[in-house]
Amino acid sequence: MSSGNSTGTVSQQATSARPTVVLVHGAFADASSWSGVVQRLRQDGNQVVAVANPLRGLHDDAAYLRGVLATIEGPVVLAGHSYGGSVISEAATGNPDVKALVYVAAFIPDTGESAGVLAAKFPGSTLGDTVEPAAYPLPDGSTGTELTIRQDLFHHQFAADVPADTALVMAATQRPVSTRALEEPAGQVAWNLVPAYSLVSGQDFNIPPQAQQWMAERADAHIVTVDGASHAATVSEPEAVTDLIRRAISDIG
Repeated sequence: MSSGNSTGTVSQQATSARPTVVLVHGAFADASSWSGVVQRLRQDGNQVVAVANPLRGLHDDAAYLRGVLATIEGPVVLAGHSYGGSVISEAATGNPDVKALVYVAAFIPDTGESAGVLAAKFPGSTLGDTVEPAAYPLPDGSTGTELTIRQDLFHHQFAADVPADTALVMAATQRPVSTRALEEPAGQVAWNLVPAYSLVSGQDFNIPPQAQQWMAERADAHIVTVDGASHAATVSEPEAVTDLIRRAISDIG
């Protein structure tokens, strides 16, 4: 009896010591884009939270994520896809519970840099030719501008390595991003203090692979390149994404 209770206590302590993995989607996507990654992480025994990123403005989105992180006890591995990389970089600042930052085909901005500026730093992005702007009301009565990818162009632009029927659903359920979110410069960022990991998508038409590689090297990240991956790596390459997150979890110890 005594031995059984002791083993149970050790097991519970080991489970409670595991980090919670928090996943943050980017523009033109929603939290379901992490579904394959969530399933694999849960099978490993991890607690997972896939956050609904508002996509309204970098500082506002980072503040929202900070609020989510405040509800989570214990260590956190924070992962961001695309524009979600900008959000996690700012939201993790000053949070000692965030032990690793994982970037998936993502922006890794330094202070003062915007997603739009980084996307244009190297050639290769064709996103600008595929988006449609629309006005939306702001709380103060003025209007903002948000962008969506044209549904007939979505498959090739965003998710060329995803089955066509899946890409059709992704196109229909994409969440628009405000231009303010893409233009707002980053404030303080956490990757210069927190270990970083980056998956570079080799066939990304949103964020040029060269830009992803440059940002990851600047952040001294552990880098994995998936040569054939589109921008939608969380959907098309869930095993590779999960393996990178597993690496971050393992390095935490």
